[in-house]
Order: sequence, then C-alpha cells, then structure tokens
Amino acid sequence: MIGVKDLIRAVGGLINPIIAILVGVALLAFFWGLAKFIFRVGGDEKAVEEGKRIMKWGLIALFVMVSVWGIVKFMQRALNLPI
Repeated sequence: MIGVKDLIRAVGGLINPIIAILVGVALLAFFWGLAKFIFRVGGDEKAVEEGKRIMKWGLIALFVMVSVWGIVKFMQRALNLPI
C-alpha cells in the first residue's frame, strides 16, 4: 500500500527536475536580455528597452522559483517529511 510519504517522495521526484529546468530557462532569459541590452543592435533603443524588460522578468522568475523552492524545503524539514 502506498503511504503519504511515498506519494510525497514520488511527487518530489517529478517536481525537482522540473524546477531545475525552469531555473535554467529563467537564467537563459536573463542572459538573453542582458545580451540584447549590451550589444544594442545598431543602437536600437527599442532593443535596449526589450533587453531591460526581459532581464527584469527573468530575475523576477528566478526570485519566485528560488523562494518557492526554499519555502517548500523549509516546510518539508519542519514537518519531518522525506526530502
């Protein structure tokens, strides 16, 4: 019979790789925006603004994902659940 801890362990086994992939995507988005900002193709101000926007949302995504991950880990330890 599958217990609650087994279910949590299985879900955690699925979610952890997904979080790692999403963090990687957010990092790529940030660096893409940074590249657009630094290299300003032809001095295009629109590209500069778009680069700033992409960097901002990439950082926000990273902050949210790392914060949620930290809260989940804290709750797992506080409730003595398998990590």
